[in-house]
Amino acid sequence: MAKVVALANQKGGVGKTTTAINLAASIALLGKKVLLIDADPQANATSGLGFDINLPGIYECIVGESNAKDVILHSSDIKKLWLLPSSINLVAADTELPTMEDAHHIIKGIVDSVREEYDYIFIDCSPSLGFTTVNILTAADSILVPVQCEYLALEGLSKLLNTYEKVKSHLNPALTIEGFVLTMYMRNRLNNQVVSEVKEHFGALAYETIIQRNIRLGEAPSHGKPVMLYDASASGSVNYLNLAREFLKRNKKK
Repeated sequence: MAKVVALANQKGGVGKTTTAINLAASIALLGKKVLLIDADPQANATSGLGFDINLPGIYECIVGESNAKDVILHSSDIKKLWLLPSSINLVAADTELPTMEDAHHIIKGIVDSVREEYDYIFIDCSPSLGFTTVNILTAADSILVPVQCEYLALEGLSKLLNTYEKVKSHLNPALTIEGFVLTMYMRNRLNNQVVSEVKEHFGALAYETIIQRNIRLGEAPSHGKPVMLYDASASGSVNYLNLAREFLKRNKKK
């Protein structure tokens, strides 16, 4: 039975999709069966893994036109990695989901239908806290929060944590915070201050592994590959493989 982890942050440009792609790929390369669900209408996780953004995917599952098992795609590059794709059609979900029966649990039903097939399921949320994201948090076991190493990125965390508390109180009592991953780090005084503040405030929830700002990380999606397949020696590859190892260590079954 897979652990379901939502990658969420309503602020865009913090490395959320980059983390979704590369953490999922790294864990798959380390031998776990991984499904990445692209739940962002921008479909950057879909294109970033080299797949067509016009194929049926998560939206068609939401509206009942497809079953997840029929539209999940298998990576040709990484044996243990699968993707449930997204498309621009998903923009409509925020207005359509509230009209459906048992509206808050639609995505949970989709996830549960394939949960037994994988070790981990990662869901790349859109940069918003709308109805679709709340639906995802209702389906998830935990939230992993990428945090850019800048003060503006810290300011929005209170909104996300407030949404987390509401979902936990009313829809998903078992929801936990997986942790906070610092991204886009550069070695300067400002970034170091942000790192110190996040680690001081969130304690053990802040991952030790920090993702450095890296040109190869930015280039890899245009080639439809995770960074470790695009350039295995890049600092981004090393960072995400280390993050995957830390994630698996934290989730080691007793």
